[in-house]
Amino acid sequence: MALWKKLSHEEICQRVFKALGQTIDFQKTPPLGLPASRLDEKVFYNNPLILKDAPFLSSLIQNPNHIGCHTLGESEPFFRGTQQIEKEVIRICAEDILNGDPEQQDGYIASGGTEANIQAMWIYRNLFIREFGARPEEIRIVTSSDAHYSMHKASNLLGIGNVSLAVDEHDRTIQVELMREQLEGLKKEGVRYLIGVANMMTTMFGSVDDVHTLSENFKDLGFTYRIHVDGAYGGFAFPFFSEVRSNTFSNPEVSSITLDAHKMVQAPYGTGIFLCRKGLINYVYTQEAQYVAGLDATLSGSRSGANAIAVWMILQTYGPHGWKEKIHLLSYRGNWLAEQLNELGVRYYRYPKSNILTLDAKQIPESLAEKFGLVPDSHGEHARWYKIVIMDHVTIDNLLPFVNELKNAIL
Repeated sequence: MALWKKLSHEEICQRVFKALGQTIDFQKTPPLGLPASRLDEKVFYNNPLILKDAPFLSSLIQNPNHIGCHTLGESEPFFRGTQQIEKEVIRICAEDILNGDPEQQDGYIASGGTEANIQAMWIYRNLFIREFGARPEEIRIVTSSDAHYSMHKASNLLGIGNVSLAVDEHDRTIQVELMREQLEGLKKEGVRYLIGVANMMTTMFGSVDDVHTLSENFKDLGFTYRIHVDGAYGGFAFPFFSEVRSNTFSNPEVSSITLDAHKMVQAPYGTGIFLCRKGLINYVYTQEAQYVAGLDATLSGSRSGANAIAVWMILQTYGPHGWKEKIHLLSYRGNWLAEQLNELGVRYYRYPKSNILTLDAKQIPESLAEKFGLVPDSHGEHARWYKIVIMDHVTIDNLLPFVNELKNAIL
């Protein structure tokens, strides 16, 4: 890992407070033109004795604005210190975790995976229109039927169609023959441009799409396309338990990737990450944002710098080896649960080594699912699946009561 290092608490504090020192202090040097300030001290307690060893809380109070994309060069100079930390987070994720070449990716801390996915669709729609003269009706977003609902949001917001590809009921892989039929149908309808989305662990199943399955079929049928990887759930897990690298920037077919730090990384909610290859984010520059240094190429605009600091602090606290150990511990707990389900004869889906196990709802009493907080695939209809997500707080001691009650229910 070239950039990602394990740091002590003292080193983390030193680095963050140095960054805050290079960021505007609204009390000491009040800028006259900014429509912002530090958090209101009549409401939010500001005690120097408490904050001196609390870098994240200090960043919340100081309230840096990370508007724009800081990997592009010029950004708002008032917040350059903490913006540099966000840039470091982007490089760690793009290069050390997702195999990108040094400084060949752009990105920013988004409000979540949904925004990051929509950002990607927005970029490619504009690219197809500007570079190829595409009409919106000639563009489609193509995903597996297990893809996140944010793809449908993007379709609705951007005025381009969405196509869901059928997956195998047992292994959750895209059914290639049916996909070919759908793609050939799109050709007949006059569709020429595709935004393919490959999942790096779906939210419900933890299943992983094969990028080559999409790219080879798109290419074979003569479509112009770009491929986005939705790693909102798996981006901080999959690269650490799998040898597969075709869904990272090491694959030239992958143009952009979504991560979500408020899932596996346990950062505050509202902390997604958008990453793309250099030159792509330029297609969503907002030229009208002339008062913003460096303009703005993000969907959200103004963003809290504290969230970027939170992600940086968590990653640096673990370091790459500590993070891999954490993911392997969750995988081990998944192995234990899989063994119990196998003994009970309960049908489930689990991608190898994943920390998501999705159980056949027919074998799980609804009362038991409700008691232990299992999540159904549908709240509006009769559930077909219930998922268990083994996060940091879900230990074997937490899983054991569920297994015992399930055993009693089956017997």
